[in-house]
Amino acid sequence: MNQQDFFSIDLVLENDRARLIPMTIAHFSLLETIAYEPSLWKLGMSNISGPEQLKAYMESAISERGQEVSYPFVIIDKIQNAVAGSTRFGNISFQHKRLEIGWTWLHPNFHGTGLNKACKFLLLQFAFEQLEFNRVEIKTDVLNQQSRKAIQKIGGKQEGIFRKHQVTSEGRVRDSIYFSITNDEWPGLRQTVFKD
Repeated sequence: MNQQDFFSIDLVLENDRARLIPMTIAHFSLLETIAYEPSLWKLGMSNISGPEQLKAYMESAISERGQEVSYPFVIIDKIQNAVAGSTRFGNISFQHKRLEIGWTWLHPNFHGTGLNKACKFLLLQFAFEQLEFNRVEIKTDVLNQQSRKAIQKIGGKQEGIFRKHQVTSEGRVRDSIYFSITNDEWPGLRQTVFKD
């Protein structure tokens, strides 16, 4: 699949647990029901506390798809038949055959349910098996122990800490910790970590 085709299709990724659908502004009212939980944004880059922030967040994500740098999704939990959060492919480089999985947030009601792992499987599978990319990056706040453990649990290899890497919406200077999974590691992870 080439870059133009990828960004022009309405990509739906789905398994028994999760359904990822392309984010549009029409999803505002659905995401609004779960987005204002303060714990979601404690260690994130954004702070969505009301409709204005959510709308700006969504418009920025959708605009990045138009610029062909990211592809945002809305996460549906198929077991509960409910909107659970959002994730995306970002920093996409077809030239260098790499992308980042991130900007992921799930309402606390869905933490520890296996939904995040099901989403990561869909995203990794598409990146390696359909796009045939070489590398998937995942980064998080160095302070976010829960996220770090989750990334390592799915096979992410820690690569390093980028000091003073980003400034959050609240003005905190954040160190980011980077992980990656490569195409030669994927078949083994698919058979072990992601085996049904």
